[in-house]
Amino acid sequence: MNTAIAELPINPLLLYVACVLGAIGVILAMPRKGVSPMVFGGLLAAAAGGLIVLGLTSHAERHAQTPSIFFYIFGLLALGAGLRMITHPKPVYAALYFILTIIASSGLYLLLSAEFMAFALIIIYAGAILITYLFVIMLATLPPSEDDMDALATYDASAREPIVATFAGFTLLAVLTTMLFRGTLSLPVRHGMDSSDAILSKLPGKVEDNLSASLHAAELMTPEEHIARQVDVGRVWIDSARRRVLVSRGENTAGPDQGELVRWVDVPAEMWPADMVGTNVEGVGLNLLADHPMTIEIAGVILLMAMLGATVLARKQVDLEEEAKARQARHLALDVVAEDVG
Repeated sequence: MNTAIAELPINPLLLYVACVLGAIGVILAMPRKGVSPMVFGGLLAAAAGGLIVLGLTSHAERHAQTPSIFFYIFGLLALGAGLRMITHPKPVYAALYFILTIIASSGLYLLLSAEFMAFALIIIYAGAILITYLFVIMLATLPPSEDDMDALATYDASAREPIVATFAGFTLLAVLTTMLFRGTLSLPVRHGMDSSDAILSKLPGKVEDNLSASLHAAELMTPEEHIARQVDVGRVWIDSARRRVLVSRGENTAGPDQGELVRWVDVPAEMWPADMVGTNVEGVGLNLLADHPMTIEIAGVILLMAMLGATVLARKQVDLEEEAKARQARHLALDVVAEDVG
Protein backbone atom coordinates (compact mmCIF):
# COMPACT_ATOMS: atom_id res chain seq x y z
CA MET A 1 0.00 0.00 0.00
CA ASN A 2 2.84 2.37 0.90
CA THR A 3 4.53 1.59 -2.41
CA ALA A 4 1.35 2.39 -4.29
CA ILE A 5 1.03 5.72 -2.46
CA ALA A 6 4.66 6.54 -3.17
CA GLU A 7 4.06 6.08 -6.89
CA LEU A 8 1.26 8.67 -6.92
CA PRO A 9 2.14 12.18 -8.13
CA ILE A 10 1.17 13.53 -4.68
CA ASN A 11 0.39 12.02 -1.32
CA PRO A 12 -3.42 11.77 -0.97
CA LEU A 13 -3.31 13.06 2.62
CA LEU A 14 -1.38 16.15 1.51
CA LEU A 15 -3.84 16.67 -1.32
CA TYR A 16 -6.91 16.53 0.94
CA VAL A 17 -5.29 18.77 3.58
CA ALA A 18 -4.47 21.31 0.88
CA CYS A 19 -8.08 21.13 -0.40
CA VAL A 20 -9.42 21.82 3.10
CA LEU A 21 -7.04 24.75 3.62
CA GLY A 22 -7.85 26.08 0.16
CA ALA A 23 -11.59 25.87 0.85
CA ILE A 24 -11.22 27.78 4.13
CA GLY A 25 -9.07 30.40 2.39
CA VAL A 26 -11.59 30.88 -0.41
CA ILE A 27 -14.46 31.20 2.07
CA LEU A 28 -12.56 33.91 3.96
CA ALA A 29 -11.64 35.69 0.72
CA MET A 30 -15.24 35.91 -0.49
CA PRO A 31 -16.66 39.46 -0.59
CA ARG A 32 -18.75 40.37 2.45
CA LYS A 33 -20.12 43.40 4.19
CA GLY A 34 -18.10 45.09 6.89
CA VAL A 35 -14.54 44.07 7.75
CA SER A 36 -13.40 41.36 5.34
CA PRO A 37 -10.48 38.97 6.02
CA MET A 38 -9.85 38.81 2.27
CA VAL A 39 -6.07 39.20 2.57
CA PHE A 40 -5.80 36.43 5.18
CA GLY A 41 -8.02 34.17 3.08
CA GLY A 42 -5.90 34.82 -0.01
CA LEU A 43 -2.72 33.96 1.90
CA LEU A 44 -4.29 30.76 3.24
CA ALA A 45 -5.40 29.75 -0.27
CA ALA A 46 -1.90 30.54 -1.57
CA ALA A 47 -0.41 28.34 1.17
CA ALA A 48 -2.69 25.50 0.08
CA GLY A 49 -1.54 25.93 -3.51
CA GLY A 50 2.07 25.96 -2.28
CA LEU A 51 1.56 22.61 -0.55
CA ILE A 52 0.29 21.12 -3.80
CA VAL A 53 3.25 22.53 -5.73
CA LEU A 54 5.73 21.20 -3.16
CA GLY A 55 4.16 17.75 -3.23
CA LEU A 56 4.17 17.57 -7.03
CA THR A 57 7.72 18.95 -7.27
CA SER A 58 9.01 16.43 -4.73
CA HIS A 59 7.54 13.55 -6.74
CA ALA A 60 8.88 14.98 -10.00
CA GLU A 61 12.41 15.32 -8.59
CA ARG A 62 12.38 11.71 -7.38
CA HIS A 63 11.52 10.56 -10.91
CA ALA A 64 13.73 13.13 -12.70
CA GLN A 65 10.70 14.75 -14.30
CA THR A 66 10.96 18.31 -13.03
CA PRO A 67 8.57 20.49 -15.05
CA SER A 68 9.55 23.60 -16.93
CA ILE A 69 9.66 26.94 -15.15
CA PHE A 70 6.80 28.04 -17.40
CA PHE A 71 4.58 25.43 -15.74
CA TYR A 72 4.95 27.21 -12.41
CA ILE A 73 4.43 30.63 -14.01
CA PHE A 74 1.25 29.64 -15.85
CA GLY A 75 0.00 27.60 -12.88
CA LEU A 76 0.43 30.45 -10.39
CA LEU A 77 -1.20 32.90 -12.80
CA ALA A 78 -4.17 30.59 -13.33
CA LEU A 79 -4.67 29.93 -9.60
CA GLY A 80 -4.26 33.57 -8.58
CA ALA A 81 -6.51 34.89 -11.34
CA GLY A 82 -9.12 32.22 -10.62
CA LEU A 83 -9.17 33.13 -6.92
CA ARG A 84 -9.50 36.83 -7.70
CA MET A 85 -12.19 36.12 -10.29
CA ILE A 86 -14.55 34.62 -7.71
CA THR A 87 -13.69 37.09 -4.92
CA HIS A 88 -13.66 40.43 -6.76
CA PRO A 89 -16.80 42.44 -5.93
CA LYS A 90 -17.05 44.14 -9.34
CA PRO A 91 -18.34 41.80 -12.09
CA VAL A 92 -16.47 43.49 -14.95
CA TYR A 93 -13.13 43.13 -13.18
CA ALA A 94 -14.01 39.51 -12.36
CA ALA A 95 -14.59 38.91 -16.08
CA LEU A 96 -11.15 40.37 -16.84
CA TYR A 97 -9.55 38.04 -14.32
CA PHE A 98 -11.46 35.24 -16.04
CA ILE A 99 -9.63 36.15 -19.26
CA LEU A 100 -6.30 35.92 -17.44
CA THR A 101 -7.27 32.49 -16.09
CA ILE A 102 -8.14 31.29 -19.59
CA ILE A 103 -4.87 32.56 -21.08
CA ALA A 104 -2.81 30.95 -18.31
CA SER A 105 -4.67 27.65 -18.75
CA SER A 106 -4.00 27.83 -22.49
CA GLY A 107 -0.32 28.19 -21.70
CA LEU A 108 -0.47 24.96 -19.68
CA TYR A 109 -2.11 23.21 -22.64
CA LEU A 110 0.68 24.43 -24.91
CA LEU A 111 3.25 22.94 -22.55
CA LEU A 112 1.41 19.61 -22.97
CA SER A 113 1.56 19.97 -26.78
CA ALA A 114 -2.25 20.29 -26.91
CA GLU A 115 -2.37 23.24 -29.28
CA PHE A 116 -5.94 22.57 -30.36
CA MET A 117 -7.24 22.71 -26.80
CA ALA A 118 -5.23 25.87 -26.10
CA PHE A 119 -6.58 27.82 -29.07
CA ALA A 120 -10.10 26.41 -28.67
CA LEU A 121 -10.08 27.59 -25.05
CA ILE A 122 -9.13 31.12 -26.07
CA ILE A 123 -11.49 31.32 -29.05
CA ILE A 124 -14.52 29.89 -27.27
CA TYR A 125 -14.20 31.14 -23.71
CA ALA A 126 -12.06 34.28 -23.94
CA GLY A 127 -13.90 35.20 -27.13
CA ALA A 128 -17.52 34.26 -27.62
CA ILE A 129 -18.54 33.21 -24.09
CA LEU A 130 -16.86 36.14 -22.35
CA ILE A 131 -18.37 38.67 -24.74
CA THR A 132 -21.80 37.24 -23.89
CA TYR A 133 -21.04 37.49 -20.17
CA LEU A 134 -19.90 41.10 -20.47
CA PHE A 135 -22.97 41.97 -22.52
CA VAL A 136 -25.24 40.48 -19.83
CA ILE A 137 -23.26 42.13 -17.02
CA MET A 138 -23.44 45.59 -18.58
CA LEU A 139 -27.18 45.26 -19.16
CA ALA A 140 -28.07 43.78 -15.78
CA THR A 141 -25.81 45.90 -13.55
CA LEU A 142 -27.75 48.55 -11.70
CA PRO A 143 -26.49 52.10 -12.37
CA PRO A 144 -25.01 53.91 -9.37
CA SER A 145 -26.80 56.86 -7.82
CA GLU A 146 -25.46 60.39 -7.83
CA ASP A 147 -25.00 60.32 -4.07
CA ASP A 148 -22.71 57.29 -4.06
CA MET A 149 -21.03 56.45 -7.36
CA ASP A 150 -18.94 53.65 -5.81
CA ALA A 151 -21.87 51.85 -4.19
CA LEU A 152 -22.18 48.14 -5.04
CA ALA A 153 -25.31 46.07 -5.31
CA THR A 154 -25.99 43.66 -2.45
CA TYR A 155 -25.30 40.57 -4.58
CA ASP A 156 -21.86 42.00 -5.48
CA ALA A 157 -20.89 43.33 -2.06
CA SER A 158 -21.70 40.08 -0.24
CA ALA A 159 -21.29 36.50 -1.46
CA ARG A 160 -24.36 34.26 -1.45
CA GLU A 161 -23.95 30.83 0.16
CA PRO A 162 -20.12 30.97 0.11
CA ILE A 163 -19.68 27.94 2.37
CA VAL A 164 -21.94 25.65 0.33
CA ALA A 165 -20.47 26.79 -3.00
CA THR A 166 -16.86 26.47 -1.83
CA PHE A 167 -17.46 23.09 -0.20
CA ALA A 168 -19.08 21.75 -3.38
CA GLY A 169 -16.28 23.10 -5.59
CA PHE A 170 -13.40 21.71 -3.53
CA THR A 171 -15.14 18.37 -3.02
CA LEU A 172 -15.47 18.08 -6.79
CA LEU A 173 -11.80 19.09 -7.15
CA ALA A 174 -10.68 16.40 -4.70
CA VAL A 175 -12.77 13.69 -6.38
CA LEU A 176 -11.62 14.56 -9.90
CA THR A 177 -7.98 14.76 -8.79
CA THR A 178 -8.24 11.36 -7.12
CA MET A 179 -9.68 9.86 -10.31
CA LEU A 180 -6.92 11.53 -12.33
CA PHE A 181 -4.16 10.09 -10.14
CA ARG A 182 -5.67 6.60 -10.18
CA GLY A 183 -5.75 6.73 -13.95
CA THR A 184 -8.52 6.61 -16.50
CA LEU A 185 -7.77 3.09 -17.70
CA SER A 186 -9.74 1.61 -14.80
CA LEU A 187 -12.85 3.64 -15.68
CA PRO A 188 -15.58 1.93 -17.72
CA VAL A 189 -15.46 2.73 -21.42
CA ARG A 190 -18.66 3.96 -23.01
CA HIS A 191 -20.17 1.37 -25.29
CA GLY A 192 -19.49 2.06 -28.96
CA MET A 193 -16.35 4.14 -28.36
CA ASP A 194 -14.10 1.44 -26.88
CA SER A 195 -11.68 1.25 -29.81
CA SER A 196 -10.11 3.35 -32.54
CA ASP A 197 -12.20 1.50 -35.16
CA ALA A 198 -15.39 2.52 -33.34
CA ILE A 199 -14.44 6.17 -33.87
CA LEU A 200 -13.21 5.67 -37.44
CA SER A 201 -16.40 3.87 -38.42
CA LYS A 202 -18.29 7.10 -37.69
CA LEU A 203 -15.89 9.13 -39.83
CA PRO A 204 -16.42 7.80 -43.39
CA GLY A 205 -15.02 10.98 -44.92
CA LYS A 206 -11.70 10.58 -43.08
CA VAL A 207 -11.39 6.92 -44.08
CA GLU A 208 -12.24 7.56 -47.73
CA ASP A 209 -9.95 10.59 -48.01
CA ASN A 210 -7.01 8.65 -46.58
CA LEU A 211 -7.52 5.28 -48.27
CA SER A 212 -9.67 5.49 -51.40
CA ALA A 213 -7.20 7.32 -53.63
CA SER A 214 -4.32 5.07 -52.56
CA LEU A 215 -6.30 1.88 -53.09
CA HIS A 216 -7.49 3.01 -56.52
CA ALA A 217 -3.95 4.04 -57.51
CA ALA A 218 -2.60 0.65 -56.42
CA GLU A 219 -5.47 -1.06 -58.28
CA LEU A 220 -6.60 -2.76 -55.10
CA MET A 221 -10.03 -1.29 -55.82
CA THR A 222 -11.67 -1.02 -59.22
CA PRO A 223 -13.07 2.37 -60.34
CA GLU A 224 -16.66 1.29 -59.64
CA GLU A 225 -15.83 0.10 -56.11
CA HIS A 226 -15.88 2.21 -52.97
CA ILE A 227 -15.42 1.65 -49.25
CA ALA A 228 -18.57 -0.03 -47.92
CA ARG A 229 -20.80 1.53 -45.33
CA GLN A 230 -23.13 -0.11 -42.84
CA VAL A 231 -26.75 -0.25 -43.90
CA ASP A 232 -28.95 2.65 -42.68
CA VAL A 233 -26.30 4.28 -40.46
CA GLY A 234 -23.58 5.14 -42.97
CA ARG A 235 -20.66 3.85 -40.91
CA VAL A 236 -17.70 2.40 -42.78
CA TRP A 237 -16.46 -1.16 -42.37
CA ILE A 238 -12.83 -0.99 -41.21
CA ASP A 239 -10.49 -3.32 -39.34
CA SER A 240 -7.37 -1.44 -38.25
CA ALA A 241 -5.86 -4.40 -36.41
CA ARG A 242 -5.72 -6.46 -39.63
CA ARG A 243 -5.28 -3.36 -41.83
CA ARG A 244 -8.23 -4.12 -44.09
CA VAL A 245 -11.44 -2.45 -45.26
CA LEU A 246 -14.63 -3.71 -46.82
CA VAL A 247 -15.33 -2.45 -50.36
CA SER A 248 -18.57 -2.72 -52.31
CA ARG A 249 -19.87 -2.18 -55.82
CA GLY A 250 -22.94 -0.25 -56.79
CA GLU A 251 -24.77 0.43 -53.56
CA ASN A 252 -23.69 3.17 -51.18
CA THR A 253 -24.34 1.00 -48.14
CA ALA A 254 -23.40 -2.66 -47.80
CA GLY A 255 -22.51 -5.38 -45.32
CA PRO A 256 -20.18 -8.42 -45.24
CA ASP A 257 -23.15 -10.73 -45.87
CA GLN A 258 -23.94 -9.36 -49.31
CA GLY A 259 -21.96 -12.01 -51.14
CA GLU A 260 -20.34 -11.02 -54.42
CA LEU A 261 -21.21 -7.33 -54.01
CA VAL A 262 -18.62 -6.87 -51.27
CA ARG A 263 -15.12 -8.08 -50.45
CA TRP A 264 -12.43 -7.40 -47.89
CA VAL A 265 -9.30 -5.64 -49.17
CA ASP A 266 -6.05 -6.14 -47.28
CA VAL A 267 -4.04 -2.92 -47.29
CA PRO A 268 -0.23 -3.28 -47.28
CA ALA A 269 1.48 -1.91 -44.20
CA GLU A 270 3.33 0.77 -46.18
CA MET A 271 0.02 2.03 -47.62
CA TRP A 272 -1.80 2.21 -44.30
CA PRO A 273 -1.83 5.93 -43.27
CA ALA A 274 -0.14 6.72 -39.98
CA ASP A 275 -3.03 9.00 -38.96
CA MET A 276 -5.68 6.32 -39.62
CA VAL A 277 -6.59 6.15 -35.92
CA GLY A 278 -9.46 7.56 -33.90
CA THR A 279 -8.25 10.44 -31.77
CA ASN A 280 -9.53 11.64 -28.42
CA VAL A 281 -10.67 14.98 -29.87
CA GLU A 282 -12.73 13.18 -32.52
CA GLY A 283 -14.27 10.98 -29.82
CA VAL A 284 -15.25 14.03 -27.76
CA GLY A 285 -16.74 15.72 -30.84
CA LEU A 286 -18.78 12.64 -31.76
CA ASN A 287 -19.92 12.22 -28.17
CA LEU A 288 -21.15 15.82 -27.97
CA LEU A 289 -22.58 16.42 -31.43
CA ALA A 290 -23.58 12.95 -32.61
CA ASP A 291 -24.71 11.25 -29.39
CA HIS A 292 -25.72 14.20 -27.18
CA PRO A 293 -26.68 17.08 -29.48
CA MET A 294 -29.34 18.33 -27.05
CA THR A 295 -26.68 19.35 -24.53
CA ILE A 296 -25.30 21.90 -27.01
CA GLU A 297 -28.81 23.14 -27.80
CA ILE A 298 -29.72 23.46 -24.12
CA ALA A 299 -26.52 25.42 -23.43
CA GLY A 300 -27.42 27.82 -26.23
CA VAL A 301 -30.95 28.25 -24.86
CA ILE A 302 -29.60 28.98 -21.37
CA LEU A 303 -27.29 31.69 -22.73
CA LEU A 304 -30.15 33.13 -24.75
CA MET A 305 -32.41 33.24 -21.68
CA ALA A 306 -29.67 35.03 -19.74
CA MET A 307 -29.39 37.67 -22.46
CA LEU A 308 -33.17 38.11 -22.64
CA GLY A 309 -33.38 38.42 -18.86
CA ALA A 310 -30.65 41.05 -18.84
CA THR A 311 -32.47 42.96 -21.59
CA VAL A 312 -35.71 42.92 -19.57
CA LEU A 313 -33.92 44.15 -16.46
CA ALA A 314 -32.21 46.91 -18.42
CA ARG A 315 -35.55 48.00 -19.93
CA LYS A 316 -37.08 48.26 -16.47
CA GLN A 317 -34.18 50.45 -15.41
CA VAL A 318 -34.68 52.73 -18.41
CA ASP A 319 -38.41 52.97 -17.68
CA LEU A 320 -37.71 53.89 -14.06
CA GLU A 321 -35.18 56.52 -15.13
CA GLU A 322 -37.64 58.05 -17.59
CA GLU A 323 -40.35 58.08 -14.92
CA ALA A 324 -38.00 59.76 -12.46
CA LYS A 325 -37.08 62.36 -15.06
CA ALA A 326 -40.74 63.07 -15.77
CA ARG A 327 -41.47 63.38 -12.05
CA GLN A 328 -38.55 65.74 -11.62
CA ALA A 329 -39.74 67.82 -14.58
CA ARG A 330 -43.20 68.13 -13.01
CA HIS A 331 -41.69 69.28 -9.72
CA LEU A 332 -39.63 71.90 -11.52
CA ALA A 333 -42.68 73.11 -13.44
CA LEU A 334 -44.68 73.43 -10.19
CA ASP A 335 -41.83 75.37 -8.60
CA VAL A 336 -41.72 77.77 -11.53
CA VAL A 337 -45.48 78.29 -11.37
CA ALA A 338 -45.31 78.87 -7.63
CA GLU A 339 -42.57 81.48 -8.11
CA ASP A 340 -44.61 83.27 -10.80
CA VAL A 341 -47.72 83.36 -8.60
CA GLY A 342 -45.71 84.60 -5.67
